[in-house]
Amino acid sequence: MRTVVVVALVGLTSACVSAGKFRNKAAEADELRAHGAELEAALARTNGELEKRSEEARALQAQVAELSTSRGTLEARVNELSTSKSKLETVKAELEKKSSEYEKMANALRGEIDAGRVELTELRGKMTVKMKDKILFSSGSATLGKPGKGALAAVAEVLRGVDGKVIRVEGHTDNVPLGRGGFVSNWDLSVARALAVVRFLQEAGVEPTRLAAAGYGEYQPIAPNDTPEGRSQNRRIEIVLAPGEALAPAPAPAPAGM
Repeated sequence: MRTVVVVALVGLTSACVSAGKFRNKAAEADELRAHGAELEAALARTNGELEKRSEEARALQAQVAELSTSRGTLEARVNELSTSKSKLETVKAELEKKSSEYEKMANALRGEIDAGRVELTELRGKMTVKMKDKILFSSGSATLGKPGKGALAAVAEVLRGVDGKVIRVEGHTDNVPLGRGGFVSNWDLSVARALAVVRFLQEAGVEPTRLAAAGYGEYQPIAPNDTPEGRSQNRRIEIVLAPGEALAPAPAPAPAGM
């Protein structure tokens, strides 16, 4: 009897130990499952963050590629502009290059230029000597005065050594109607003054086949005619030297009946 009781107690104790282990293992399993769930959630978050970073990296790569393309385009544009600038500077230098005739004329008329009575310009091989009418003519007159002859003598000295240029003398006036003199209009006066300068240059030794005269009257002003200063600028003689062959004589009229 005692033996049976002992065996029963051992069996009961074994059953209690097994149940405790089971509960411990079950608790451990629950804990492991919870930890695994946390790990899976953390992994999901990490994967999501990685995907976000990957998208950002791809976007940055696209921006870098775009910037690289833009940089190449900009560099090409900069090179193009640099080349264009160099060409423009070359053209500008060529346009502003002064001829030997210009230098000679500038030296011959230095006093008149410094005094503001004469202006000298040159562009594209075309030189212009601009002389205010008051140093050449008195008001309403086409007769050269002594100061004008002195200035024109200096011009003629240079023009005698100029080859391959057409020398055109242009007369210009303001728009004030003539109050006296033997001229019908400012146009007639401008032509007469241009012819007077041409005759003086011819008599001073300038080749007449290269000389021409033109009168523009009031119709090519360089300043407004509503002020005394503007009208003074418009009253002028311009001697223009342009590239070209000697002026050819006008063809003779055909005989009558032909």
